[in-house]
Amino acid sequence: MSNKTEIVIHTHNLTRTFGDFTAVDAISFDVKKGEIFGFLGANGAGKTTAMRILCGLLAPSGGEATVAGFDVYKQNEEIKKHIGYMSQKFSLYENLTVKENIHFFGGIYGIPRPILKQKTTELIERLGLESEANKLVGSLPLGWKQKISFSVAILHEPKIVFLDEPTGGVDPITRRQFWDLIYEAAAKGITVFVTTHYMDEAEYCDRVSIMVDGAIAALDTPEALRKQFGVADMNGVFLQLARNAQRGE
Repeated sequence: MSNKTEIVIHTHNLTRTFGDFTAVDAISFDVKKGEIFGFLGANGAGKTTAMRILCGLLAPSGGEATVAGFDVYKQNEEIKKHIGYMSQKFSLYENLTVKENIHFFGGIYGIPRPILKQKTTELIERLGLESEANKLVGSLPLGWKQKISFSVAILHEPKIVFLDEPTGGVDPITRRQFWDLIYEAAAKGITVFVTTHYMDEAEYCDRVSIMVDGAIAALDTPEALRKQFGVADMNGVFLQLARNAQRGE
């Protein structure tokens, strides 16, 4: 875990309702700089809604939250400038080449042209894509699209990158390689906030928050959670929490 103590995401009783339905139910947590923070939960648990609030895309109904020091109620446009975002569907344009995609998103992020040119060359070399740089992204394997999409999401060196189910649909080897990129980003001080439904990936996180029915049911390091619930892996933790929820505990 990062030894830095700077808090880059803070929430207190953060709540979001849609009519009579409470999607996010008074959640409270802090995330530190350079931390890999796993945000887990079944479909409908509220994790995507919470992430949308933290990304400045959705206003909360109550509670408080700051992201990169900016308030989610009043400074959502500032939040967007200081974060990166990658969804499961990725954000690349399939009818543009690898190089064109990097230039396009670098332009959106406001990276000056000379710096962008240098960053593009460095990124293509780091990913080993020299021979694919002028190929259409749509022609590339899913794993490569995934790596390019993540690299583009942190091209502007944001304080935080939000990854929404980033490894869905790729093979285990490619997933492991993708996590190597996450570790590299965290080592540079970028905070990684990741949602996943792969329980083995929870083991790669510094800390894990598990949401059940809109509320945080557990939050700690993977090791501490395994010990707390007396199970061998994070899948066991998740099953225990699901059983507790069914019993109304």
